[in-house]
Amino acid sequence: LEKLGEGTYATVFKGRSRTTNEIVALKEIHLDAEEGTPSTAIREISLMKELKHVNIVRLHDVIHTETKLVLIFEYCEQDLKKYMDQHGDRGALDPNTVRSFMFQLLKGTAFCHENQVLHRDLKPQNLLINRKGELKLGDFGLARAFGVPVNTFSNEVVTLWYRAPDVLLGSRTYSTSIDVWSCGCIFAEMISGNPLFRGRDNQDQLLHIMRIIGTPSEAQFQKICKETPELQIKQFPRYAKMPFQQVLPKASPQAIDLLERLLKFDPAERISAAEALSHPYFTNAVAPTPFGLNTSPGSMAPPAFNFPHPHGHQAQQYHQQQQQQQQHIPHMPPQYARQPVQMYNQHPQAPVQDPMAAAAHAAQAQARAHAQALAQAQAQAQYGNVQFAPPQNYGR
Repeated sequence: LEKLGEGTYATVFKGRSRTTNEIVALKEIHLDAEEGTPSTAIREISLMKELKHVNIVRLHDVIHTETKLVLIFEYCEQDLKKYMDQHGDRGALDPNTVRSFMFQLLKGTAFCHENQVLHRDLKPQNLLINRKGELKLGDFGLARAFGVPVNTFSNEVVTLWYRAPDVLLGSRTYSTSIDVWSCGCIFAEMISGNPLFRGRDNQDQLLHIMRIIGTPSEAQFQKICKETPELQIKQFPRYAKMPFQQVLPKASPQAIDLLERLLKFDPAERISAAEALSHPYFTNAVAPTPFGLNTSPGSMAPPAFNFPHPHGHQAQQYHQQQQQQQQHIPHMPPQYARQPVQMYNQHPQAPVQDPMAAAAHAAQAQARAHAQALAQAQAQAQYGNVQFAPPQNYGR
């Protein structure tokens, strides 16, 4: 139907299913004859096939041919960045909408973490919003499964403005706290309309962070920089912590308190996504104003997002729903079952193989064995030809 955007290794189109008449998003990944399927696509497929949650964009199907790989997702009208630009007050959203989106962001993130998945690239452009006002985590191209022992990951992850200070300082044994930091940055951006930390490079980004949350103590710095002992605290200016109320004067005291817990310099001190869902900031029930994403006849009205009191009946219902949703997710083998996360491994061990990635490679090999004609016929019969439209600005 139209071209939605183009990235480094994929182009996204809007399409319609011929069988269900449902609008879908088609992510077309062009395959290199020598390189084969990009590792980012393999990870995205293997993880998203298992992650089924209302706040995670649904992967409907995968079509594989010799020259291209097409991922078929549920369609969402726009991303959070576009929504803020179009519906915010100079980018800033009203308090009820901020609370609604933040609760949904934390729900999706907590679900990923409960199922041993790090997103590693949370930012407004990767958060999708449908006409019902549901926020969904998208673009799992940088996501990774984690297990025990602690894997050594790349520190070239997360868009710079949303990257945690421990990653900026070279940590490669990070865990779920890097996503929590990104959630805090997005939270502040929804409140103010502007990114909280806007650095030009790693060094400048660290200085932006320290100017607001303060320079860490020498003990904190040494703890965080165990993998990069060449870095010394004396290399950085000494900044006192700036009150968040001064940085975000529109924010409520409860919002400020939650933000303080999300944006801790030391990753071990950051609140978890699951713990954040029980924060008093989410106690009061709110119903966001109409989103205006689709006002055509037959479009659904935005739902009322009732946030559970941490000790109330709604909280019990929420946790029951979470448990029911997880029943549909295959559990990892015992050797990969989640144990208490060791943020900084004192005795590094060899990285364990990612079981999901291994399964994905096996599935890919089987898919290539199928006849190309059969795959193309399936795509033609179900989705038809995609008509191209002039490119649009897709995010920042």
